[in-house]
Amino acid sequence: MHVGIVPINSRNYIEDRRFLTSFAPLVEKLGFESMWTFEHVIIPDDYNSVYPYNPQGKIAVSGSDQFVDSLIALAWVAACTETIRLGTGVNILSQTNPLYLAKQASSIDHLSGGRLMLGLGVGWLKEEFDALNVPFDDRGPRADEYIDAMTQVWTGETVNFKGQFLDWHGFSMRPTPAQKPRVPIIVGGTSAPAIRRVVARGDGWYVIHRDLEHFKELMAKLQAECDRQGRDISELEITAYWNYSREGLDGAKAYEEAGVHRLLVNVQALRMGTPEEAVRRFADEALSRLD
Repeated sequence: MHVGIVPINSRNYIEDRRFLTSFAPLVEKLGFESMWTFEHVIIPDDYNSVYPYNPQGKIAVSGSDQFVDSLIALAWVAACTETIRLGTGVNILSQTNPLYLAKQASSIDHLSGGRLMLGLGVGWLKEEFDALNVPFDDRGPRADEYIDAMTQVWTGETVNFKGQFLDWHGFSMRPTPAQKPRVPIIVGGTSAPAIRRVVARGDGWYVIHRDLEHFKELMAKLQAECDRQGRDISELEITAYWNYSREGLDGAKAYEEAGVHRLLVNVQALRMGTPEEAVRRFADEALSRLD
C-alpha cells in the first residue's frame, strides 16, 4: 500500500516560501510515496456552484487563502527531492490550454526523472470558468478530447489531431515525458461520466468518498463500467483518501482489500501538531506498520 500526503500547495505549506524546501525531503526520508496538490486558479468571494464532495456544497478553501499553482509547487518539490512521486489532485483540465498543460507536465516529468502523476478533472466551479472566459457546459467532451490530444503530443512525433475543439497539426513537442507511453493520467471524479472517462482514458482513478462503504459502492460502479467497456479493472491504479483519525490502521487494510493502491492523508486533518511533527508521528504510528 502506497501512502501520500495532500495538499502541499496551500496554507501552512506555503506561508513561508522556504517551507517546502526542507519539508519535502523530510516526507521523502520518512517513507511517504507521494506528495499531491489541489488546483484552483481563483475561488470567488461568493459562488452559486455546488462543490460535490461536501454536504454544504462549499469547498473548505476560500478565496482569501493562499494556494500556489499546483504544477509550480510540484516543480519546486521535484527540485528538492530524488524519489518521491508528484501528483496533482486534481488539475482542472477543461479550463486550461491543453498544449500548455502538455508542455508543463512533460517538462516536470522529464526533469524529475519520471515522477509525475497527472490527476485531471472537469471542474465544478462555473464562476471560475467564467473568470477564465472558458465555456462551462461542454467541459466533459472538452476534457475527453484534451486527454486524447495530449497523449498524441507526448509521443514527440509530428502531431495531426483534429477534433471538435482542437486542430493541431504540423508540429512536435519536446522534451517528451520520461515515462512511456505518457505521463500517467489519474482521472478524478465519481459521477457516471467521470467513471466512464476513467475506464475509457485513464491510467488510474482519484476518488473522493465519504467512507469505506461509499467507496465500495463506487468501486462496484467502476467494475460495472469496466465490464461494459471491456477493460480489466486491474489496469487502473486507485488513489483514495484515508481518514486515519477515524478509520485507523484497520481502515488501510480494508481499503486495500477493496481495491485501493494508494491512500492519501491530509496532514493538517491529523491534528498532530505542525506539519513536520505530524508526518514524523504518522510515519512512526502508521507507515512503519503497513506492509
